[in-house]
Amino acid sequence: MFEAERGRLTGLAYRMLGELHEAQDVVQDAWLRWSGAEDEVRDPPAWLTRVVVNLCRNRLTSLRVLRTDYVGPWLPEPVRTEAGPGATDLGPMETAEQRETLSLGVLQLMEALSPAERAVFVLHEAFGHPHAEVATLLDLSEATVRQHLHRARERVRGRRRFEADPERVADLLARFLAAAAGQDLGALEALLADDAVAVSDGGGVVSAARRPVEGGGRVARFVAGLARQAAAATIEVGPVNGTPGVLVRVDGVLTVVMQAAFDAETGALVRLAAQLSPGKLAGVQAA
Repeated sequence: MFEAERGRLTGLAYRMLGELHEAQDVVQDAWLRWSGAEDEVRDPPAWLTRVVVNLCRNRLTSLRVLRTDYVGPWLPEPVRTEAGPGATDLGPMETAEQRETLSLGVLQLMEALSPAERAVFVLHEAFGHPHAEVATLLDLSEATVRQHLHRARERVRGRRRFEADPERVADLLARFLAAAAGQDLGALEALLADDAVAVSDGGGVVSAARRPVEGGGRVARFVAGLARQAAAATIEVGPVNGTPGVLVRVDGVLTVVMQAAFDAETGALVRLAAQLSPGKLAGVQAA
């Protein structure tokens, strides 16, 4: 029974915590609790969901204390999500909302939510639980759940919704990479939203921008600089966190995983997340 739920539970924990190894630890803790209570549980999926969410809420509180001392911006650990060896089952990705909750940009934005808001957002948006079920799972009133969800949506999406169709993202990403390869500032700026943001996570281990780069013009110059530095690298596009991402390798070693978020209405690039921390690239490198 538990193994049939492992992928869903891992996806739930990953969306709550933003780090795969932490999510796997939570799921293992849930298994230990399950092994001691299996015979008494009437609704295993609901029971396991409640246990994992509660463990994540506790873990998230302690993780955020550690992340306050993080060197530069913190970004989630990227995960390879396509089918095949090395891929990770992270639960449903059939709808745009479900894919969106896996993106590096949205996972980073979810850091601004309280643990309760994040739990409500993930359960409703990624796993399709109606308000009443979420209220039961989290021991909250339905009115509180609706308030948390409204607040979470505003903080995560604001007035903009990210493009989540993989084919559309791949097309926009190809145009962006072509402009970057040519170091064409004009072409890059034309593809960027005026309020575009680029965030890099070096984890204090490798060189990365210590602050977000904000504004279309600045992001264009930042990307052109990265392109010059990556002249000798191998660059490919592959499925990362539910949508196409950019994988940069130097001498066969994965050094950067980037994911771009595009405005669903205009197609402009609004967020660029670049993960450079070696410890957070190990899973994708192994895959």
